[in-house]
Amino acid sequence: QVQLVESGGGLVQAGGSLRLSCAASGRTFSNYAMGWFRQAPGKEREFVAAISWGSAITYYTDSVKGRFTISRDNAKNTGFLQMNSLQPEDTAVYYCAASGSRPPSKLSKDYGYWGQGTQVTVSS
Repeated sequence: QVQLVESGGGLVQAGGSLRLSCAASGRTFSNYAMGWFRQAPGKEREFVAAISWGSAITYYTDSVKGRFTISRDNAKNTGFLQMNSLQPEDTAVYYCAASGSRPPSKLSKDYGYWGQGTQVTVSS
């Protein structure tokens, strides 16, 4: 089992930044790829970014490329999502997830462990 806890969400104005953290406990975090997903009201959960266990591979959905950066610190069992130039359409609950897939998957069905989510609200 891997337990994941997100933090760092909040309310920010358009153009601002937030850094989400995902603290992992339980099994060895470095054995898993990590992903970030988000779900806006009335919409399905969507892929945002993913990173391989050793950080060599990263993926982003097109709408966040150049604005968001995914990273991880395996020594601290923590993953991050740096979000810059935030826009109102980024408003959602953000979830971190862990997967044994190699390379990391963009599909939520491939992630077996999920955090509870953290709310990100971007005002215009």
